[in-house]
Amino acid sequence: MTDPNKPDQNISDDDWASAMSEQEQEETAASSEASDGEDEDPWAAAMAEQQAVEEEASAEDDRAADEAPASEAKAASDDVFRPLTQEGGATPSRDLEMIMDIPVKLTVELGRTKLTIKQLLELAQGSVIELDGLAGEPMDILINGYLVAQGEVVVIEDKYGIRITEIITPSERIHKLNR
Repeated sequence: MTDPNKPDQNISDDDWASAMSEQEQEETAASSEASDGEDEDPWAAAMAEQQAVEEEASAEDDRAADEAPASEAKAASDDVFRPLTQEGGATPSRDLEMIMDIPVKLTVELGRTKLTIKQLLELAQGSVIELDGLAGEPMDILINGYLVAQGEVVVIEDKYGIRITEIITPSERIHKLNR
């Protein structure tokens, strides 16, 4: 019998038998090494190692807890968070005082309209822009762009003002947005 890659070399059946037995010996040696040690799966080895580390840490924590006196044990949350009790009634007003100086923008809206750029450029002094609001209809009062109330225009000593006629609840705000 000859090797197809090397036609000049003759290979006997004994050579084939010895090569096959060598291969079988290598395979059995490899499989016995794998069964003697851990699985060759690196994930399994890593998980086993992590579990061992966690068990050691848990055992150390148990020993430290046994050594510490019970009177010194205290929850960390007591240091970080104030307990919620009824006696803290004065603190909400103090917390509210912190935001009293924050400025907000109040806007009163007479009405709205849409213009094209051509219409905008045609505007001149004395031009009249038609708004969608009707005369005598309550005007929207917006705080930082959010509708919070409606009112009517009043004139006091040659200055305009607005008298609030209705406070808008959050549910009414949502309903008005859908209009």
